[in-house]
Amino acid sequence: MTHFRYVKLLILLTIVMGAFLISLILGSVAIPLPEVIQILAGKDGSNPIWSDIIWKLRLPKALTATIAGAALAVSGLQMQTLFRNPLAEPSILGINAGASLGVALVVLSLNIPLANGLFTNNLFDFQGLQNTSIVVAASMGAAVTLSVMILFSQRVKNSITLLIFGLMFGYITNALVTILLQFSTLIETQTYLNWTFGSFGGVSWQQWKLLAIGIAIGLTIAQSLGKDLNLLALGEESAQSLGLRVSVIRFWIITSTALLSGTVTAFCGPISFLGIAVPHLCRQIFRSADHLFLIPATALLGSLLALVADCIAHLPGRNAILPLNSVTILIGAPVVIWIILKQQSFFRGL
Repeated sequence: MTHFRYVKLLILLTIVMGAFLISLILGSVAIPLPEVIQILAGKDGSNPIWSDIIWKLRLPKALTATIAGAALAVSGLQMQTLFRNPLAEPSILGINAGASLGVALVVLSLNIPLANGLFTNNLFDFQGLQNTSIVVAASMGAAVTLSVMILFSQRVKNSITLLIFGLMFGYITNALVTILLQFSTLIETQTYLNWTFGSFGGVSWQQWKLLAIGIAIGLTIAQSLGKDLNLLALGEESAQSLGLRVSVIRFWIITSTALLSGTVTAFCGPISFLGIAVPHLCRQIFRSADHLFLIPATALLGSLLALVADCIAHLPGRNAILPLNSVTILIGAPVVIWIILKQQSFFRGL
């Protein structure tokens, strides 16, 4: 049974690699697979423009989707285990809300202009210092929220209280953003709303290195917590009776989740629903509750769904780009509904 589980994991890895290549092929300009492989091998393609499209646009976007999807999925798995709540997701700690407030303060209050002195109607058109300012603002907002949550987590005795505090903190932060929106111009509001749609395509190669470092640290912490998460899944009282220091593990879970979701939000905007749907789907596919296995499996499945969502959002053959969050919700929500109905034996009588 264990051997078959790893065979399925290998199959999933192969599918992820295929989806990665498809994301390089598809787009407003379709590039043949042999040309893509040739360009990736460092050779010149038959069309010089294709090389620029692959290296400057599609490859960093595909890599970003791969690691961002893994980060959000693993952070969602940790939250569902910590709170023993199937609807828990990374945003439940208020990290995303804190990052959003940081961006709102910059975009709506400080009025950062573009190089031509005008505002843009697409936040991901920011270049150089402007784009960096957004990333820094989101990172600082997430960092402040993380500091508050860690401080509070050391003073509460159970995770339910922490869950309620995270929700309330998120509500307060969102209220402040709403107030800022009320006193902003139409262009400033549109700029902020475009950021909330989410995108994997606004990360440059220089920024991708920082994104990868933050996610790598978060995933390393998460994987090291695998055995502790197995104990925590039994309940906090049972875990404590088995010798687990719940407060210490809670601290590291929050730190890992904040690094994963906060880093993704800072560079890609708030990407919703992957953190909820992927852990559920992963448990159903692999039939496992072992977090030492679930964490890499969830990461791979998160990467796959992120790549699929990004391909759908870019509508191959068209110039229009759908909001990424809309696509992830349309993919994730039916998955969660199907799993819930299946667990309730809803389909047995049909």
